[in-house]
Amino acid sequence: MAKDKPPTPRGETRRKFLVRTMQAIGISIVGGVVWGAFVKENTYDPLVIRPPGALPGDEFLKKCIKCGLCVEACANRPSVPYEGGKKKVTLRLATPGDNKPLGTPYFIPRDVPCYMCEDIPCVPACPTGALEPDLVSTLKDGQKKLDITKARMGVAVIDQKNCIAYWGLRCDACYRVCPLLDKAIYIEVYRNPRTGKHAFMVPKVDPDHCTGCGLCEHACVTEKAAIFVLPRDIALGRAGKHYMKGWEEQQPQEAPERIRGLGHESVENYLNTEDLLNE
Repeated sequence: MAKDKPPTPRGETRRKFLVRTMQAIGISIVGGVVWGAFVKENTYDPLVIRPPGALPGDEFLKKCIKCGLCVEACANRPSVPYEGGKKKVTLRLATPGDNKPLGTPYFIPRDVPCYMCEDIPCVPACPTGALEPDLVSTLKDGQKKLDITKARMGVAVIDQKNCIAYWGLRCDACYRVCPLLDKAIYIEVYRNPRTGKHAFMVPKVDPDHCTGCGLCEHACVTEKAAIFVLPRDIALGRAGKHYMKGWEEQQPQEAPERIRGLGHESVENYLNTEDLLNE
C-alpha cells in the first residue's frame, strides 16, 4: 500500500499563491506597457511626410497594407544617389521608435529629400491605391501620364527670423536647388532700409506650385533648416467656401516682373539694378 503524501504546510501554499499572483500582476503590467507603446506607435502622426500621390491622412492608413513595395521601388530606381558609398534612399518604413504608424512609408527631407523622379516608381508599385496615380498625373493627348510636378507631399515654410537671407546676407541655396525654379520658390528683391545702399534678396514659396519634395530643406545652410516641409493641411489655412476671389475669375493678376523670373543671371547681378537701390 502506497504511503500517503505528507500534508503541505498551509503557510507554504499561501506563499506560492501570493508569488503566482504577483507574477500574474507583473506580466499584466508589462503587457499593458507593451500594448500601450504599440498603440501609440500606430497613432496618426500629423507631421509625417508621405510619398508622392499619398491619400490624405486616415484614407492612406486604411489602404496601406505596409508591404514596403514603394520603399523597395524607391531604393532600386536607376537615379538613386550615393553618399559615402551608400545609397541615399528617400523612403523608409516606420519602425518602433519612429513615433509613426508602424510599417508605413515616409521620408525626412532634411536627411534625404524626394528627388522628383519623372517616372515616380513608388506610385505604380503600390498595389492598393494608397499611393494614387491620379493625384500625380496630368492629361496629355487624351491620356493620363505621371507628372511629378503635380505631387503635393507637403509645402515648404520659411522661418524668416532665422533665414540668413532675411538678415541681408547673400544666400539662395534653397532657390537654386528647387526643381520648379521661379515657380515653387522665387526671389523677391527690395531695398535695404537700414543701409540704403544694398538690396534684400529673399526666397518666397508659392504653395500652388510647391510639391513638398524637401530639396530646399536638405540644402539649407543653417544648422537647423530655416526652410522646412510641413503637411499642407497644417502649413496652409483655409478661408472657407463662403469667401471668393471674384477678381481672379475676371482677370488673374500677374506678379511683378522683378519678383518672379529673375533667373540665376539676374539674381547674381541684382546689385546693378539701380531702381531697387534708389527707391
